[in-house]
Amino acid sequence: MQFAPSSFDRKALAFALLAAVCAQPALALVSFEEVKRDFRSSDTAVLDRNGELLQRVRTDPTVRRGQWTPLADVSPALRTAMVLSEDKRFYEHSGIDWRAVSAAAWGNLWNTRTRGASTITMQLSGLLDEDLRRASGGRSFTQKIGQTVAAAQLERNWRKDQILEAYLNTVPFRGEIVGIDALSRTLFGKAPSGLDAREAAVASALVRAPNAKPALVAQRACDVLRAMEPQQKVDCEALDMFTSAAVQRRAFEPNEGIAPHAARRVLRELRDANAGAAPTPALPQSGREKDSKEASVRTTLRAPLQRFALDTLQRHLRELRDRHVEDGALVVLDNATGEVLAWVGSSGPLSQAAEVDGVTALRQPGSTLKPLLYGQAIAERRITAASLIEDSSAQISTASGLYIPQNYDRRFKGPVSARTALAASLNVPAVRTLVMVSPEAFARELRAAGLPLRESGDYYGYSLALGSAEVSLLSLTNAYRMLANGGRYGTTTLTARPASNPAVAANNKARAAEPPMLDTGAAFIVGDILSDPNARTRTFGLDSILSTRFWTAVKTGTSKDMRDNWAVGWSQRYTVGVWVGNASGASMWDVSGTSGAAPVWAEVMRFLHAREPSRAPAPPPGVVQAHVEFGPGADGGPLEAARDEWFLQGTEQPLFALDTGMAGSSASARITAPSDGTIIAVDPDIPPLRQRVRFESEGRGVQWRIDGKHFARGNSAQWLPWPGRHVIELVDSTGKVVDQRRIEVRGAGVVTKSAKR
Repeated sequence: MQFAPSSFDRKALAFALLAAVCAQPALALVSFEEVKRDFRSSDTAVLDRNGELLQRVRTDPTVRRGQWTPLADVSPALRTAMVLSEDKRFYEHSGIDWRAVSAAAWGNLWNTRTRGASTITMQLSGLLDEDLRRASGGRSFTQKIGQTVAAAQLERNWRKDQILEAYLNTVPFRGEIVGIDALSRTLFGKAPSGLDAREAAVASALVRAPNAKPALVAQRACDVLRAMEPQQKVDCEALDMFTSAAVQRRAFEPNEGIAPHAARRVLRELRDANAGAAPTPALPQSGREKDSKEASVRTTLRAPLQRFALDTLQRHLRELRDRHVEDGALVVLDNATGEVLAWVGSSGPLSQAAEVDGVTALRQPGSTLKPLLYGQAIAERRITAASLIEDSSAQISTASGLYIPQNYDRRFKGPVSARTALAASLNVPAVRTLVMVSPEAFARELRAAGLPLRESGDYYGYSLALGSAEVSLLSLTNAYRMLANGGRYGTTTLTARPASNPAVAANNKARAAEPPMLDTGAAFIVGDILSDPNARTRTFGLDSILSTRFWTAVKTGTSKDMRDNWAVGWSQRYTVGVWVGNASGASMWDVSGTSGAAPVWAEVMRFLHAREPSRAPAPPPGVVQAHVEFGPGADGGPLEAARDEWFLQGTEQPLFALDTGMAGSSASARITAPSDGTIIAVDPDIPPLRQRVRFESEGRGVQWRIDGKHFARGNSAQWLPWPGRHVIELVDSTGKVVDQRRIEVRGAGVVTKSAKR
């Protein structure tokens, strides 16, 4: 048997509760401004140099909070739904709904199920005070009294709109989701301002039972929607399907934006610098950043450039999809400051390994190490830009056997100048240059330029000239920036720092006083070579993608088995590096330097200089220009056309010929390959006719003899190896032996068709 409470009974109960409230000591009251100030998003906003959002990164794994949302930015439908669901008399009471309290008390006394008496203000007080938080078994009587007192205090000191705004931003919804911004973006994929009546009803229903089954949430949402729209018929069955889909959606990604790899990098650097402290803004916040109270970090990136670079890379990779290419990376550096202006770590959705950062991953750089090698050789005055270097078959003896470099097109150009050899990216001349410098000395130079070589130069051997060591795109691009800065090395930075910072100014001044890592004149000459479209015609032709309408210096590279493709170069103000390949290390199909990374490099350079000129640098002191001519080649004509060439002062000379140049010259005919004492093993698994030993020589009118018998004429010949010890002789036009080599062939005898017959 049940009894309805009389009006006198309700008043007596309310008076008793009021007396209990008044008997409680006053609690420390937090202001609305303090609550808003202390609110922290679970994300950190990574901004560009001008404060534009680049990336949001989840930095608090325990909770999912969005940004603080002002009440004016919450849809009217949601505000209405929340009040109808949680506190119908919110705008009438002063923190405590005495009618609901007495109804709940009598309901508990007579075991009658009621809605409960907790107002929005009381719920908020429980959210703001740790001591009043609801435990798994519910609140104690003391906590309920404290919550009531706190609600009364809030109502005396806060406006109703402040109470509702704070409640919507701090109330837990479902799972780890806290606050209306995180809920709206996660379940509905939109901002709170865009929620309609149906979405608002679902959101308000989740407050009652955040982790209830979808069917129960839908049932409560249907009741709220009926209260919101009493004149309309509500389709609860459709709402049930909508609710089931919404509570399973995760549209609010942990990381969203256009610079995920750069964002993670800068946050990691800040964590390391602060020894575990929470990220703090690198620059004072302004405008929207102040209002959002979202933790933010400002970077050196330019958002428009970052967006263009990402779009360009993805578009180009889509065009290369049929060539087994899916990944790429790009970085842009400011030459003067070392600031990173764009950082694209991967192709994003096009990649199966989008989390791998191609800017910092280690890859073989191919021919992109050659400018650093030639720069070192010029600085050490071993060669000049006009020195002749032989581009012919070479067999270089090493501790592990013969090293036989090949050019990209498997052809040889004969004697070429260092300018042509570098600009046309010829491999054999680069290896011959490394022989002069030595692998260990070159490795030391690369490390000084910031390239992270894991092994010694002797470990890599002469293949180091062709990029056998692994480097990152960032370190390689910064090494090219060193060339752009006249050989002066400097570190890169991704975190924005005020230009007026005394420490930054002192560091820049100290670096300017340091001697250049590479001779300034040598760096200038290398840049002049890499900007010369005529010098690269032997490999790239006259109409090359590498040629720009403004001054740039650029070099491409392709690693072994076509696994990596690079284009790195600089203009007057910027250095741009591009890598194209596969994060898995799989080979590409028929992708060269000009079809892989170079088109992306060229487009980014054009974007950077759309309204900004790029002029060639002035020659530094100690560099002179002199007219040079070249001696005759095999056809009787000059090896290269006469030209004005740059030299380090004291190394200039007027004529470069096969018997007078500083490198690659010879006073008489001689054998250049094979080396004396070479041991050749015949492989039984390779068809005999495909096993040939190549003979190479310098000089004119020469002939070859093997074991005293005439074999061939000309500077090169191919010999079918036969087991045993052999003497190879080079004979001049008079029949005189001018050079000889002793070699040994080991293995089973080769049976030819003529022998079978």
